[in-house]
Amino acid sequence: MEKMEAAAPYNQSTLIEMESITKLYRMGDTEVHALRGVSLTIEHGEYVAIVGASGSGKSTLMNVIGLLDRPSDGVYRLRGQEVSRINRNRQSDLRNREIGFIFQRFNLLARTSARKQVELPLFYAGVSGGEAKRRALEALGQVGLAERAHHRPDELSGGQQQRVAIARALVTRPSLLLADEPTGALDTKTGEEVMALFETLHQNGLTLIIVTHDVDVAARARRIVTIRDGEILSDERRDAPQAHHNGVVHAPEMAQSEEIFHALV
Repeated sequence: MEKMEAAAPYNQSTLIEMESITKLYRMGDTEVHALRGVSLTIEHGEYVAIVGASGSGKSTLMNVIGLLDRPSDGVYRLRGQEVSRINRNRQSDLRNREIGFIFQRFNLLARTSARKQVELPLFYAGVSGGEAKRRALEALGQVGLAERAHHRPDELSGGQQQRVAIARALVTRPSLLLADEPTGALDTKTGEEVMALFETLHQNGLTLIIVTHDVDVAARARRIVTIRDGEILSDERRDAPQAHHNGVVHAPEMAQSEEIFHALV
């Protein structure tokens, strides 16, 4: 059995600790430095947006955080455990237990009901059929789709499909919800509904990381990490955004974030 590397003293409030993370890709004779010495700490219950232009390294950082890729160097601790060097089977097991993923394109099975879509991660986790059904219905209720449990994707709107994907991410009761451009395939109104759901999940104590190039989506977070050329350009903590009657989100420090972000494009 593989032995886990001894962990450093663990602060119970800390979920993610990354120290000097690098990621190097080799393409023939060319070296691409996707991440250059990234250090980042995220506490339990934080709501973080990682923003940057295409090619900035934000997707690579998301993949490393989500245990979908390994760093070339550096230390990554999840809940106090060094996880970047464990074998792929253990990474997969940890990913299934600790991290819920939401993607831009939903990634739903075409001929499968919403309930069975949500049950799928529990099947891989070895949860019994009756318990999986109960938890899937509970998760669908959490996102307002209890009455759509038996509907297939072609019987659901885009927003409802994304909510099924969110329920699927929540059903394993993860420590972290990791969302990649979660409103990218949605119209503005439906995107607002999904972001309102994320706000509710945050208020209920879930840790959220949203990876996006959309300033309006990033404005919902309490912390904005801006990345450029594989390095963290800025890391801002902010007060909660305030929505006016017309639905426009206003945040005290958002203007500065917009200036930084648009400078990257």
